Amino acid sequence: MSLRLTGLGAAMIPVRVYQGHKVAVLGLGRSGLATARALVAGGAEALLWDDSPEARLKAEAEGFTCTDLTRHAALEGVACLVTSPGIPHLYPAPHKVIARAYELGVPVDNDIGLFFRSYATPGWDDFATAPRVVCVTGSNGKSTTTALIHHILQVAGRPTQMAGNIGRGVLDLEPAQDGEVVVLELSSYQTDLARAMTPDVAVFTNLSPDHLDRHGGMGGYFAAKRRLFAEGGPDRAVIGVDEVEGRYLAGQLGEGPGDDRVIRVSSGQKLEGFGWAVFARKGFLAEWRKGKQVASIDLREVSGLPGAHNHQNACAAYAACRSLGVAPKLIEAAFASFAGLPHRSQLVGEKGGVRFINDSKATNVDSAAKALQAFPRVRWIAGGLGKEGGIKGLLPFVGSVAKAYLIGHSARDFALELGDVPHEICETMIKAVVRAAEEAVAGEVVLLAPAAASFDQYPNFEVRGEDFMARVKAWIG
Repeated sequence: MSLRLTGLGAAMIPVRVYQGHKVAVLGLGRSGLATARALVAGGAEALLWDDSPEARLKAEAEGFTCTDLTRHAALEGVACLVTSPGIPHLYPAPHKVIARAYELGVPVDNDIGLFFRSYATPGWDDFATAPRVVCVTGSNGKSTTTALIHHILQVAGRPTQMAGNIGRGVLDLEPAQDGEVVVLELSSYQTDLARAMTPDVAVFTNLSPDHLDRHGGMGGYFAAKRRLFAEGGPDRAVIGVDEVEGRYLAGQLGEGPGDDRVIRVSSGQKLEGFGWAVFARKGFLAEWRKGKQVASIDLREVSGLPGAHNHQNACAAYAACRSLGVAPKLIEAAFASFAGLPHRSQLVGEKGGVRFINDSKATNVDSAAKALQAFPRVRWIAGGLGKEGGIKGLLPFVGSVAKAYLIGHSARDFALELGDVPHEICETMIKAVVRAAEEAVAGEVVLLAPAAASFDQYPNFEVRGEDFMARVKAWIG
């Protein structure tokens, strides 16, 4: 295959397992193009397709030739079909190219599966310390936990890279260094399909209803997350046990409460009767091992990790890094310098004693509830493209809400569900920010926590958050 590939000079993880074979790549976004480059670098012939003409043009501009994989005979002679995470492979119905692969018996994989089959090389035999992979999954807090682990390792002076559902695609990573730790955020779409997953440390943050249409319900959603542990066989498992699914998973993985291969994590519960546990209560993180407390950190003044939900993230990141041998004092120093992630409890600014917080990533009821609980008095901007069940599940958590300012497609539906909670239908972000800022008083927080998807008004939650920040900065002046 003769190609002028502009990306091939960059570092990547070459996929050599299909050298000399044809591999089909469906979906040409960030992960799809990285997969195609890695396959070609490893000696495979990549057959590329995307239903979007714009995506195909972008691939062709990079030197690839696109092949219409929707043609009936297009997959004949193909060794594997690699699909992007956003493309349905089972529920609500598989994409027609994936369905055809199933009919022909062509293996279907994703870039995560290819990474785990390609990352280790014979060159590792010369390393003093073998590289390790940490994977983080769960419903909420994945990105913050992943970024925090990466930050702690950087502060500790450990070579580290971060990828997956955050940052760059996994096959765009640089080849391993001696002693390096790769930290991957993995969504349920990624863990559900990967044919190989062998993390050294696997983290499960929590579970709440999300993406249920893609997994055929809550059981399928949990099963997709569970694959990382059941099929991955990590040396150490960090499990959030604040929901029954986490307690079930921890119980399945361990040989009893004293088994310290499982590190239980909680925000709110004392976990003293286990071989290894990390929990946060009243703003303090505590590490317990074999019935004794071995470390404690005051999280109350850590500005990059506000609220109980971020304290859970801190516990998970702490546990993962302790399992890698990082000292508690180094972790504490890293907490203090962690700035947080954009669109996740992000402090945008302050005026007249009113703080403005961007949590555009709070796209479901559970994450919005955690955001609301993080602050004592809130002017709440919510709405967008509502999800199944609306926001009725938030009613137990609106005690801190002085008033809600509702935007987007679901504004009127949300208004009906809020009942006696003071609210105003604003429809647009600019009106919501102005009205909330005008009415807020010192000590209150203007909080964007939409509890809804962004696609009615914005292409993604990032653009929605950026719009909020731009309106806030215009108000602050």
